[in-house]
Amino acid sequence: MLEQSISQKKVDQQKKQFGLDIYLRLLRYTFVYWKIFALAIIGMVIIALSSTAFTALMKPLMDGSFVHRDPTTIKWVPLALIGIYLIRTLGAFAATYGMSLIGRNVIYILRNEMLDKLLSMPKYFYDRSTTGELMSKFTYDVEQVAHASTHAVTVFIRDTLTIIGLLSWMIYLNALLSLLFIVVMPVVTLLIVWVSKRFRRISQHIQGSMGDVSRVLEEAIKGNQVVKIFGGQQYEKQQFDQVNSLNRHQNLKMQMTTALSQPIVQLIVACALAVLIYLATLPGMIEKITVGTFMSFLAAIFMLMPSVKAITAVVSDLQRGIAAAQSIFDFIDLEKEKDTGQYEANRVKGELAFKQLNFKYQRAKKNALENINFTINAGQTVAIVGRSGSGKSTLLNLIPRLYEIEEGEITLDGHNIQDYTLQNLRSHISYVGQDVVLFNDTIKHNIAYGQMKDASQAQIEAAAKAAYATDFISKSADGFDTMVGERGVMLSGGQRQRIAIARALLKNAPVLILDEATSSLDTESERYIQASLENLMKNRTTLVIAHRLSTIENADIIMVMDQGRIVESGTHDELLVLNAHYASLHRIQFKDASYQPPDEILV
Repeated sequence: MLEQSISQKKVDQQKKQFGLDIYLRLLRYTFVYWKIFALAIIGMVIIALSSTAFTALMKPLMDGSFVHRDPTTIKWVPLALIGIYLIRTLGAFAATYGMSLIGRNVIYILRNEMLDKLLSMPKYFYDRSTTGELMSKFTYDVEQVAHASTHAVTVFIRDTLTIIGLLSWMIYLNALLSLLFIVVMPVVTLLIVWVSKRFRRISQHIQGSMGDVSRVLEEAIKGNQVVKIFGGQQYEKQQFDQVNSLNRHQNLKMQMTTALSQPIVQLIVACALAVLIYLATLPGMIEKITVGTFMSFLAAIFMLMPSVKAITAVVSDLQRGIAAAQSIFDFIDLEKEKDTGQYEANRVKGELAFKQLNFKYQRAKKNALENINFTINAGQTVAIVGRSGSGKSTLLNLIPRLYEIEEGEITLDGHNIQDYTLQNLRSHISYVGQDVVLFNDTIKHNIAYGQMKDASQAQIEAAAKAAYATDFISKSADGFDTMVGERGVMLSGGQRQRIAIARALLKNAPVLILDEATSSLDTESERYIQASLENLMKNRTTLVIAHRLSTIENADIIMVMDQGRIVESGTHDELLVLNAHYASLHRIQFKDASYQPPDEILV
């Protein structure tokens, strides 16, 4: 039993070392299209047989045409040659196009699976990942995987069959001379194994360097305005040169290994060929071999060498693909957002309760939220204020379960939010943030986004009007069909914010989260939108984060947070009377020089 366990561990270790388990998983995507794959295999068999048939044709060609001058042979050999290559052409088309078709389908499936995984990942995943690294997986890694699952398979099967066919023919012609090549093959195999290990190690480094290249490039593009104004061009050049140089170095190592391995394999085969020619011309051997036999044997050797070279060369593609596949499968195997809830509600009132809530970010040493306890009645407006880093946004991010709660609970209409399905829970919540996210689409589709895609034009226009966005939309060239550009770059900050507010208005959800929703607006726009937001807040539970205290003076409850705790709460007037944290913030913001806050509440 112990021996079996040790043996199994060795097998598992070898599979991991050579990436066999990863490659077998990758091939499962290929075998989905087994009918096309079978047709491609038939094409590869035809190619291998045609190569063997061509070398076999050398024997009657030399003996019958040039030695014995046989008229029958002289007539049928050229026709046979045309027939062989006609069939080979059909086989080559079936093999090449069939595997290419499978390859593009594998890319299609993998990218869909990866996007599905990406869209279902929890927020902490996005907090740790960079866009450049993720884009590299979707572009560079997937292409390498498809190449490994199709081109590498094609070369391996086609050329392995060709080698088997040619060796079989060589053994048929002269088993003694063929023995020399059979002895050489283990040496070539060992070389290929060594090269395979090196290729995989280098390929993994290339994957990482490609992610770094994409990341630095993305930062330079997105931060172009900051780069220009703050003179960061030289710094960005240095950053890019560093990662680009590393990528070049890793690729050159790959090319160096390829450049050495292929000629070494050819040298080994050439040495065997030289010995073979010497043996074939010895007095005792040359009398037994006809000219046709020797030329056919020699042709088989020369046709054997490209196949051996191809298999050696494809090792780099194979290991590059395995390294990329490991990166992709590691991503696909990541745990999705937890969605174990079963409860669904058609419409909620919007009563929220936070009970004994504590929260810590992954890998953090201390809690971001501690002992949060409060209740918001349906329809109330609660404003949350405090200095940066006090936990305001963290608290609001827990309501739609962007992060999972480990200690305590939040209830919506008396039901723990963990009991809701994610889709149903989030359908009851609207959100407008400080960092407005718009997509490279029309204004109309940015307002009627996601679940609201079927909203009527009248509903979209009403939402835009309530958000005071109609004025600039009507002045745009294509109205609601105007493209906003990547992340809404074609619009001003205030216009982007109003589109986001219109989106929230259109959703008409019972719970509304406003995270600095008016921060990007000019004074006039803010006044109009504040009025529209007041109408929107009626009969809705609204949670507002605002640094400008003037925008939340009319809130039902104002809560002040500091270092993850709620340090005081009440109405605007009540908190001013307390003359504590909120009063300190209020007087500092409005620059009341006559007020000197106590030392312990200075922020």
